[in-house]
Amino acid sequence: EIPAVIDFNLTVMAGETIGLVGESGCGKSTVAMAIMQYMGTNGGIKSGSIRFKGRDLRQMSSDELRALRGSEIAMIYQEPFAALNPSMTLGEQLIEVPMAHENISKDEAFERALTMLGEVHVPDPKRLMDSYPHQVSGGQQQRVVIAMGLLSNPSLLLLDEPTTALDVTVQAGIVKLIAEISERFGTAQIYISHNLGLILETCSRVC
Repeated sequence: EIPAVIDFNLTVMAGETIGLVGESGCGKSTVAMAIMQYMGTNGGIKSGSIRFKGRDLRQMSSDELRALRGSEIAMIYQEPFAALNPSMTLGEQLIEVPMAHENISKDEAFERALTMLGEVHVPDPKRLMDSYPHQVSGGQQQRVVIAMGLLSNPSLLLLDEPTTALDVTVQAGIVKLIAEISERFGTAQIYISHNLGLILETCSRVC
């Protein structure tokens, strides 16, 4: 048995953006996976609690967790291409989110996805909805993944090094967007990174 993260303690308030900083391999992503309860078969949480709005996630059933993920807590991964299904259009993948978590029609979900793509400053959202992941740039893929994370208006957004795979110019746009999201939607965010410059620009506190 190998302990990956020991004595970790963090409180995130509503609407707050906290930077989680550390060297590679120190367990930053492991913390995010623990919050999402995505530990896999060979990982587990030995002790302590993970409280979300007063309830311990560790005590929830798999159905309760499934309802919570994507609607109340969303995660944006480091590699946008890995988070997208190459065999489905981006539109199909986006409308799945509100349809899975809310009782709305396909047309309504489509309109909401279109609006959200506009909110994350994607040029020509309609064209993008008909595109496959490989047909758009890395920066646009990451904006789609962020839009996907925001579609059900989650209370908590986990960002696991969301700009690492992008070039410096695109990084700056995504960083600006993340700060804007917090302000406009009142979403609490945990921003995982080893880039202190980005943390300085986006976060109110560092852990």
